[in-house]
Amino acid sequence: MASWGRSRCRLPQGAEPAVEGEPHLPTGRDLTEANRFAYAALGSVSLSQLFPEPEQSSFCTEFVAGLVKWLELSEAVLPTMTAFANGLGGEGADMFAQILLKDPILKDNPLVIIQDLLSFSLKDGHYDARARVLICHMTSLLRVPLAELDLLEETFLESLKEIKEEESETAEASRKKRENRRKWKRYLLIGLATVGGGTVIGVTGGLAAPLVAAGAATIIGSAGAAALGSVAGIAVMTSLFGAAGAGLTGYKMKKRVGAIEEFTFLPLTEGRQLHITITITGWLASGKYRTFSAPWAALAHSHEQYCLAWEAKYLMELGNALETILSGLANMVAQEALKYTVLSGIVAALTLPASLLSVANVIDNPWGVCLHRSAEVGKHLAHILLSRQQGRRPVTLIGFSLGARVIYFCLQEMAQEKDCQGIIEDVVLLGAPVEGDAKHWEPFRKVVSGRIINGYCRSAATWTMPGRWTSS
Repeated sequence: MASWGRSRCRLPQGAEPAVEGEPHLPTGRDLTEANRFAYAALGSVSLSQLFPEPEQSSFCTEFVAGLVKWLELSEAVLPTMTAFANGLGGEGADMFAQILLKDPILKDNPLVIIQDLLSFSLKDGHYDARARVLICHMTSLLRVPLAELDLLEETFLESLKEIKEEESETAEASRKKRENRRKWKRYLLIGLATVGGGTVIGVTGGLAAPLVAAGAATIIGSAGAAALGSVAGIAVMTSLFGAAGAGLTGYKMKKRVGAIEEFTFLPLTEGRQLHITITITGWLASGKYRTFSAPWAALAHSHEQYCLAWEAKYLMELGNALETILSGLANMVAQEALKYTVLSGIVAALTLPASLLSVANVIDNPWGVCLHRSAEVGKHLAHILLSRQQGRRPVTLIGFSLGARVIYFCLQEMAQEKDCQGIIEDVVLLGAPVEGDAKHWEPFRKVVSGRIINGYCRSAATWTMPGRWTSS
């Protein structure tokens, strides 16, 4: 888990304060040609190791071609990089990493590579989950703590100026027209792109360009800050965070969807992040765990976290049924213990099977209802993510019990769509009541860019895939 106590990325030793008009930190293009080759090669080899599936080939090839151009390498090296991305030369990853770590620019601060790769990955306003998995992998290869990547992403966001607007619903039409005209003029003066009616494209869930020049120049150089602060930069940030403004919390299910009666995203944190986490609770109960957010109080995965509130009435019925079962089992255990006391003769006359039948009847109906509804909720979540309500940022999904089942059916639904790749970064399933057969999990390979962590009872059937699949 990341620590959020620091607010800025470290600078290379001997760095001077940023000078206006001059980049402050070196970029990948400042490396020698040989080391730019090593940088691109390390990225290409890493892609082949992380995404060997045929359906990922086009992404790897396009990413490598873009990186070669970004680093201003000769087009003559492109066939070599493409071959690396297709699986040739995989044994060279450590060698390329060692070459980079010996570079004078990088030996004291290899974070320069990570910063450069992050800038490249964000330049089109689409932070693909596969790109973030690659960045995390190269962060590890270059011996940079993952916390530094979190801080780097955070610093990029710190460079954004928050814009808040308020409009009076009770204002007269003529006054609204004058206000809209003033807003239009003001937006033009600060360089914001606009559309009809004066609505700002650049408002991005509380985060919008232009950048605060001093903060941005410290990290990516004043030249990079100027680029991100331009109209193109505003479009980038709009794409990353979504133009709706409120992101997932702005989504409201306006009417019943199939069997689903409740489906709402609740914020667990107040921050913004380049990657987000969505948690899904599996059941509710009276007392401490009566809310959807209660199980996630200690979660520290990212600065932007949500929990999905779904079908509370039925999940509460299930939780109450589970409590009834636990109470019934406790009574049965007590009765079993009495068999070894002087009361054993009396206890032997009790009809325990009748007790078991009554307990089964208590849970059968709410369990069946929740099983069905969790599948429907999972499918609906898939379409929310595919429609980019969260913007174009990587998403990590974490769920337990029926919440893990929601995720399972979400992935299953996403796998049937063409544009399912590059959205989900990692998945954590805890006690998921789902099929364990490999054929049901195989399609998830193209949906999840990072790891699927499947926490299960060891007495149950298991399935593990090397590399990106973890069971425990």
